[in-house]
Amino acid sequence: MFNKIIRGALTVAGASAGYALSVLFVDVWENQQLFNIPDLTPMTELAIWSAGALIGAIILYFTTPWLMSKGLNIANWLERELQKIPTMDIIIGSFGLILGLFIAYLIGGFLTNIPIPILGMALSFVVYILLGYLGVSIATKKKDELSNIASVIKKIPNVKEKAQAKKVEGALPKVLDTSVIIDGRIADITQTGFIEGPLVIPEFVLEELRHIADSSDSLKRTRGRRGLDILNKIQKETKAEVIITDKDFEEVSEVDIKLLRLAQFMSGKVVTNDYNLNKVAELQGVPVLNINELANAVKPVVLPGEEMVVHVIKEGKESGQGVAYLDDGTMIVVEGGRKHIGQTMGVLVTSVLQTAAGRMIFAKPKGIVDKTA
Repeated sequence: MFNKIIRGALTVAGASAGYALSVLFVDVWENQQLFNIPDLTPMTELAIWSAGALIGAIILYFTTPWLMSKGLNIANWLERELQKIPTMDIIIGSFGLILGLFIAYLIGGFLTNIPIPILGMALSFVVYILLGYLGVSIATKKKDELSNIASVIKKIPNVKEKAQAKKVEGALPKVLDTSVIIDGRIADITQTGFIEGPLVIPEFVLEELRHIADSSDSLKRTRGRRGLDILNKIQKETKAEVIITDKDFEEVSEVDIKLLRLAQFMSGKVVTNDYNLNKVAELQGVPVLNINELANAVKPVVLPGEEMVVHVIKEGKESGQGVAYLDDGTMIVVEGGRKHIGQTMGVLVTSVLQTAAGRMIFAKPKGIVDKTA
């Protein structure tokens, strides 16, 4: 079926070509007055046109199988040859061909002004062939140099890119999670100027805070309202730039995963005091600023052998242990301190344990400082 369609199309093309040649023949006959033959009559012209179209159709009809066979052979040969050429050579050669033909087009405009039209057309044809070939040849032979130039250009950022890179390195966006907002210490840290860059508050975090503030549980309700108050304080009392974004990831249901996705999208950092979120962020390669780690880092250093005065308030997990706390919230486990619950006493530090959740100090009693019944 396909062959029949091709044969019919070529037959029509042959008829059109034969008709065009016959029309040209008639025009030359009448304009040049060849051999002093008088002008052709309309019927003769029609007969010549018809004969030309018929001859063209017959020629193409009978030569179509041969033409198709030769065409397929040429196509297969081209395909085999192109498969031997690297893809990069084909791409670069194509660009070289386009550039060569464009230059030939510019030059061809001048050649058409030559007084002898046939000479201008011939020269133009030669220029197209020559520059097309040179474009392909030079481009493929200089492909290594071209690739080196491209790599060098990529390595040279423009002024705008440098400014943006500097801005990103110096002031990455800080995405706040729900826990760090409710905690409240972020407001004080921001006010001191230790946190640089904009503070990003996603709308899905605000929505979670609203749900907590509207909870029937009084404790949750208090925590939610505290979080909203902290945000209000950050906006009004600090100089930090606060950005509330509506960017959401509807395909994700968990708020923590949305926070990590948002931080990756904005090339920023997550600010949190959630231990589990901190670990998940590390697995996904998202930078995290943990408020608890910051608090532990700025706590005074306590070394074994130091003495301190503490107030034992409750019993520890192990038998005989008592628990006290420093002003910064650091827990002190006092060996044998259970019997001193409710007393202020001097202790001697025996060891310090640093964990991801915080720091624990182990001590032993040295003497009773104050005793309350």
